[in-house]
Amino acid sequence: MKKILFFAFFLIGSSMVFGQQDYLELREIVTDSAHIFSTQELEGLKSKLTQFETETTNQLVILTIDALENETIEEYANGTFNQNGLGQKEKDNGILILFAKNDREVRIEVGYGLEPYITDAVASGIIRNTMIPEFKEENYFKGLDLATDQIIEFLNNPEALEEFKNELESENDIGWGVGIFIGLFFLIFIGAGGFVFFRTYSGMVEAFRGMLIGKLGILQGLFMVIFQMIPILFSMVFILMPLFFAMEIFGFNINFEDYLYLLDDFSWIYWVIGSFFGFTVVLAVVKILIKGKEGFKLSLLKSDSKYMSKTFSSGGSHSFGSSSSGGSSSSFSGGGGSSGGGGASGSW
Repeated sequence: MKKILFFAFFLIGSSMVFGQQDYLELREIVTDSAHIFSTQELEGLKSKLTQFETETTNQLVILTIDALENETIEEYANGTFNQNGLGQKEKDNGILILFAKNDREVRIEVGYGLEPYITDAVASGIIRNTMIPEFKEENYFKGLDLATDQIIEFLNNPEALEEFKNELESENDIGWGVGIFIGLFFLIFIGAGGFVFFRTYSGMVEAFRGMLIGKLGILQGLFMVIFQMIPILFSMVFILMPLFFAMEIFGFNINFEDYLYLLDDFSWIYWVIGSFFGFTVVLAVVKILIKGKEGFKLSLLKSDSKYMSKTFSSGGSHSFGSSSSGGSSSSFSGGGGSSGGGGASGSW
């Protein structure tokens, strides 16, 4: 099992390493690699964004590309942003709008210094309400032009930003009746997943108990534990996915980009697996001590047939408590700013 996990993580890590790439060196405040702007449109955007940077020092940059290749738009935007150091180093006041034509995706990547203003929710609202409707009609310039107007207004006018945030909150409001219905719907899935988890995990604890008292052969018991992991993982999906959707619906947003650092080192997975099985063994030992009838004994191959038929029949589960089953083009450059992944993405 350990070798299989190591090989799987090695493949994932290798794909991440080899998938990395150098990003475009941005020499203009608007780089139209996808050729979606006319000359007049391009010059108009450059002039507007250069003027905004001159007046505020905030750097709002647009990059259009044909395709993302082997990366997600979040990875591409963050890599381009940090490689070019958009915004000023001491302020981290850069924003990148990345438009991927063939992938039909767009992202607003926000530097650290502007995240309190252009929050993930604000960026998502701009994409959803301003960009996407125009992109669906192939009005790419209009969508991007209007989005830059909004961002400029929000950074220059706190009252307009606050009004927009209030509008977004009203969009997410749902009636109490609908909320109760959604909550009950999710509880059904969570309850089903919890029941499967409890039944299967109880059987896993009993399997370890059986191995520790010599009633269940170690090899047979380990095979049982491995196969019991399948319904346990399945039940966790039933439990966690409804919780995730419920938090999104009711406004408890989690910025998963804050946890991307976990992909840089997979050693934490070994700690999680080890802790899970370690806790299970502890429960098995406690169960043996509570019953007090059997002593500790190990058997490599031999299993007690009566114990097996009585304990692991009818679904193979066992309860814990009993034994029953159960700027301009030439001068533009980044100022050394950085982004930690704040912003939002969208597709059409």
